[in-house]
Amino acid sequence: MTERRTFTIEYASGVDVAERMMAEQKGITVSGWVHGASATANRDDFATNRVTVGHFRDTLSAAEGNAEGLSAAGACVSFWAGNIAGLPLHVLQARGGVDVPFPEHPLYWLLHDSPNYDQSSFDFWEQMTESLEWRGNAYAQMGRTDAGFLTSLTPVSPCGMRVSRGSDGDLVYEWNDGGRQTARSRDMLHIRGRGGNALGGASTLATYRRALSLALVTEGSADAIFRNSARPSGTLTTDTKMNFEQLGEFEERLATKWQGANNAGRPMVLHSGLKWDKVTIDPVDAEMLESRRLSMEIVCQIFECDPHLVGITSGNTQLGSSISDQTLSLVKFKMHKRLKRIEKALEKQLLTRADRQRGVKIRFNLEGFLRADSLGRAQYYNLMKQFMTTNEIRALEGLPPVPGGDEIYRQVQDQPLGARGIGDNGGPPLEENA
Repeated sequence: MTERRTFTIEYASGVDVAERMMAEQKGITVSGWVHGASATANRDDFATNRVTVGHFRDTLSAAEGNAEGLSAAGACVSFWAGNIAGLPLHVLQARGGVDVPFPEHPLYWLLHDSPNYDQSSFDFWEQMTESLEWRGNAYAQMGRTDAGFLTSLTPVSPCGMRVSRGSDGDLVYEWNDGGRQTARSRDMLHIRGRGGNALGGASTLATYRRALSLALVTEGSADAIFRNSARPSGTLTTDTKMNFEQLGEFEERLATKWQGANNAGRPMVLHSGLKWDKVTIDPVDAEMLESRRLSMEIVCQIFECDPHLVGITSGNTQLGSSISDQTLSLVKFKMHKRLKRIEKALEKQLLTRADRQRGVKIRFNLEGFLRADSLGRAQYYNLMKQFMTTNEIRALEGLPPVPGGDEIYRQVQDQPLGARGIGDNGGPPLEENA
C-alpha cells in the first residue's frame, strides 16, 4: 500500500485553476488552496522531483514580491523613479498669460523642497514613483494643523492598504503601521496608476504576473544550470590506458600548474598521445541565454522602458533610430503621461477651488533633463531666445540677471514684408524721392 503523508505548503495567492488541476492529477489534494493550506502527496514525488518540488518552487517564484528581485524589473523601476524624482516640481500661477513660479504659495516649499520632516523632495518622489510602478498606487498621509492647513506628506506603503467606499460615499483608507490606521480621502494623497477604478490603480506585479513568473522561472533555471552543472574549460583525451592512481596524479598536477588566474596563459606540454579539446558553450545553454535576454526585454515592455536605458544594448537600433531619438520618444510618449498623472492628482487633491480660480497649477519642469546635455541645452536656448529674454535664460542656468537682459531680441532680417524700406517682391529697398 502506498504510504501517504500530510504536509503544509505556504502557497502564494493567485494560483490559477490550471495549476490546481495539475496538482490534483498528480494525487495532491489541496483544501482551499490558500496561504498555509494543508495538502497530501505521495512522498516519492519529493524524492524523485517529478512534480511537487519543481512545481512548488515555480509557484513561489510566481509570488508578486519575488518579481522585485528581477534585475531588469528593478532597473526599469529605478530608472523611472530616479529620473522623475530628479525633476523640479513647481507651484505656478498664471500671470499675464504666462505660468510663472509661485513660491509664496504654502504648497511650494512642501512639494519642491521637503514634503515631511524626514525626507527631501527627491527621496519622497522616488519612493512614491516606485510604489506607482510596482503596485499601481502611491499613498501619502496628509498632516494638518488644527486650522486645517497642510503641513506634511508622509508616504504610506501600498502593501496591505485597503480602500473602500464609506456609507457617505467618501473613500476610507485602512492599513497597518504598528496598529490599525484609518483615514478619509481628505487626509490621504492617493495617486492612482493606470487601470483599476476610483478605489485604486491596477498593480503591475499582479496584472503581469504570468509574464513576470516566466522571467523568474527562466532565472531560476539558469541559476540551477550554472550552480549544479560541471563546466570544465576543456578536456584531455588519450588512447593510452591509465589506471585510477595515474588519473588522480594527472588531475592534481593539472590543477596545480594550469588552474587559476595566476596560471592563465601558461603553456601546456602534452605527451603520451594527450590531446586538448576546448569545451564551447552547449547549444541548450545558448538557448537559455537567449531566453533570458528575451525575458528581460519583455520586462522592459511591461514597465515601458527602452532596453538600452537599463543596459540591454543588443539590437537597440534595429528600427533604424538613434539612441537620442529613442530617448526623445521616451520623454514624449512614456514619461509625459507619468508626470501628467502625478500633476493632476496633486492639483485635484491639494489645490482649493480658490487656488484654481487664481490660475494656480502644479507642474514638473522637464527642462531639468537638459542639465546633463550641454550641447542640447545650448541649442535649445539658441532657439528659445526668440521668445525668452536673456535674463529668463540666465535664470534657468542659475545665473543672476544682467542690465538690459529683459528685452527680447530678433535678427534684423526678420521683418514683415510691408515694413518701411522693404522692396516689392523681396527686391532691394526702394529709395525715397526716386
